[in-house]
Amino acid sequence: MNAMRLEGQNFVAIDAPSDAQVQQKVRALWSAGKHSYASLTDDGGSYVQVAGGRATCMVERFEAATGKRWRAFHDKPSPVFPDGTLLVFGAGEVALKSDEWFVADAVLEIFLCFKAARPYPATVSWRAAEGSSA
Repeated sequence: MNAMRLEGQNFVAIDAPSDAQVQQKVRALWSAGKHSYASLTDDGGSYVQVAGGRATCMVERFEAATGKRWRAFHDKPSPVFPDGTLLVFGAGEVALKSDEWFVADAVLEIFLCFKAARPYPATVSWRAAEGSSA
């Protein structure tokens, strides 16, 4: 299994984090709080990252082998956040599509799948992130 490193805003990086540590950090995220983004990186440089927190999360993944970055989306567009709504978090802001908003539990599942090298949940799809050619 790949060695992993969990990093984020205002917390000490954790090498080889347990599932419980990943869960604790993802669930502690809050868009307006001191912990508003995190990433989990494997020893090859590929990663998943989350911005936001609770019910307002955005997830991306980066494949080091291809140099491509992907944004997660799902088949239940948000009725509350239309396309173009800004997610504001500690590193800035990003405009999301209505189907790119995730809740923390879904983010946690994506992170744990990445950590265990398991397929992502069937409810999650990926599109090329802006600024990344797919």
